[in-house]
Amino acid sequence: MRLALELAAKAKGQTGINPIVGCVVVKAGRIIGVGTHLKRGTGHAEVHALAMAGSESAGATVYVTLEPCSHHGLTPPCCERIIQSGAARVVIAMVDPNPKVSGRGVSRLREQGIEVEAGVLEAEARKLNEAFMKYIVTGMPFVTLKTASTLDGKIAAKSGDSQWVTGPEARELVHTMRHQHDGIMVGVSTVLADDPQLTTRLPVPALHPVRIIADSKLRMPLSSQMLHNREAETIILTTEQADPERIRALEATGAKVLPCGTGEHVDLKAALKRLAELDIGSILLEGGGRLNGAMLEAQLVDKMILFFAPKIIGGQTAPVSFSLDGWNRMADAVRLGGMQAEQVGEDLCITGYPVYPASSN
Repeated sequence: MRLALELAAKAKGQTGINPIVGCVVVKAGRIIGVGTHLKRGTGHAEVHALAMAGSESAGATVYVTLEPCSHHGLTPPCCERIIQSGAARVVIAMVDPNPKVSGRGVSRLREQGIEVEAGVLEAEARKLNEAFMKYIVTGMPFVTLKTASTLDGKIAAKSGDSQWVTGPEARELVHTMRHQHDGIMVGVSTVLADDPQLTTRLPVPALHPVRIIADSKLRMPLSSQMLHNREAETIILTTEQADPERIRALEATGAKVLPCGTGEHVDLKAALKRLAELDIGSILLEGGGRLNGAMLEAQLVDKMILFFAPKIIGGQTAPVSFSLDGWNRMADAVRLGGMQAEQVGEDLCITGYPVYPASSN
């Protein structure tokens, strides 16, 4: 099962709103087939692994990280492929949270006399597919907030210079994160300050996430690199108060403009719902302090990855990672649960899951 999990992890980011799944077929103590789900709409992990195993799959044990599907989606049900293979036993890491599947795959296999064991390395499997689980259960994207700051919490110098806060190793890791998410989100202030492309730049070919810009007043310049770089789609989130002429001008460049909310600012929860409807199941939030703060206050961040460079730059006006009104009591602070720390080059990377206060008083 650990091998199956490792195989699944290598395809992170390639399957869109589908889960990442690994499969290993074993017979008489020998691995006879391995497979991974590589792309939405193509064969699932079980199909690839059983194809490799061929006729030897009769009487074999199939290890798979997610309950085999029992319904017809973009591909035929994997349960039927397992039944046809003659496998004697199926070991599953976790039951599929998808209501169309949950428990039905296990039942179908058992009906056909196949021994089924579920829950092996379940915690690891759930963490691997945390984005899929959030999306399929709630209909909302899984949002990972990433920041890079100095030890005193600054994301740029007081002059606005941010080249570079962290070292090359951390920056390359961030580009890997971009490859692994359906969308990347920033505020218009980041566009105005840096004019970024928000593409994935790695030594090997990689996927580019959909670029998402929160821009209540539609201040995004028509000369922005994102509007002329066609490597990825660009979506601009705004409000219903936005100027129709400005919308038409931005959409003429190929961008999609989504009005979300009737107030002066983008309704972030409504925006995420709209993005999920566009098959964006995971978002890497690389915002500035205001957008980060707004997303945190709205309790829309699911995971946080915080890079700290071994630098102190100071500056009363230097931008910070989080700009928000905050809470009156230390007991109400947003905490990080499940925290892990690792060194990436010269920088420190802290990963965790926000635990939100019960009240915002």
